[in-house]
Amino acid sequence: MPAFGRLADGTEIGLFTLTSGRGLEVRAITYGAILVSIRVPDRRGAIGDVVLGFDDLQGYLERSRYFGAVVGRYGNRIAKGRFTLDGRAYQLATNNGPNHLHGGVRGFDKVVWQAQADRPDGGTRVVFTYTSRDGEESYPGTLSARVAYEVTPRNELIVDYEATADASTPINLTQHSYFNLAGEGQGDILGHVLVLDADQFLPVDETMIPTGELTPVAGTPFDFRRPTPIGARIAAAHEQLKRGSGYDHTFVLQGAPGLRRAAHVVEPAGGRTVEISTTEPGVQFYSGNHLSGQLGKLGHAYAARSGFCLETQHFPDSPNHAHFPSTILRPGATYRSKTVFTFGVLP
Repeated sequence: MPAFGRLADGTEIGLFTLTSGRGLEVRAITYGAILVSIRVPDRRGAIGDVVLGFDDLQGYLERSRYFGAVVGRYGNRIAKGRFTLDGRAYQLATNNGPNHLHGGVRGFDKVVWQAQADRPDGGTRVVFTYTSRDGEESYPGTLSARVAYEVTPRNELIVDYEATADASTPINLTQHSYFNLAGEGQGDILGHVLVLDADQFLPVDETMIPTGELTPVAGTPFDFRRPTPIGARIAAAHEQLKRGSGYDHTFVLQGAPGLRRAAHVVEPAGGRTVEISTTEPGVQFYSGNHLSGQLGKLGHAYAARSGFCLETQHFPDSPNHAHFPSTILRPGATYRSKTVFTFGVLP
């Protein structure tokens, strides 16, 4: 296992490379279980890295916007960092304006995971594990988390999540890669054509917390049920787009529970595609509105909307909305979630 760098205390950060044998190469590190690169061919066979990030560990330590990381214990926002569970009130860090975001000051994206690689039939796999102690970032209970990345000959990247806890706790894990299918650093993503299999979305208040409504996408700039360029309506005069400075909203996925398609994206010029399937009830679509010129790989400047996120997850602020799907993990139960990214190319 080669090293990707060392922390200030000398801890070595391991690097794992997974290959499909058909052009897909994925590299992941033990810091944050971060996907540092995903390399796939375009229609001419040219290989390109389609996720934003950094060439070295220091970038992830100093300048990351959760690039490529697993976020938790609770991905997305919790209003004012507060929730009540079994009659007890909890106060988490408020690290995103008045709200709690992505697990707090030192969420799962900023810890060192243990890792072990193996090679199941037909693919290559690495399993990351992390134990979050009772009281870490003020969450209740000790949580044992496991995230497996597997690459298959079908050019799939499968992300499997599992967790158990010794006390009841909220959990909402997700993968936070920023994609640009033209290649990282190759301009904006506004021309990417997106389909979201969602007929409702969650409107948010001025601090980006869901209001509790499930609003139909029909007749709004949030309707991506048919192929639509990301930039087609991003500047529309819609209050929700103003609040998010673009798209930064959870979409409610259609279909019965189980693994089902959530999204499909095409980059027309190079022909690269990605299809995302998940067992989660929602997907957070973020159009990279607040990227602001961070220098990434090869010195590329990541300007606003130079990458998009499709974070499969339960809904934000679910502990404070009884009608949302529950995010509470109980002792004796096992949290399980799966998301599959299938990469392809148009003729």
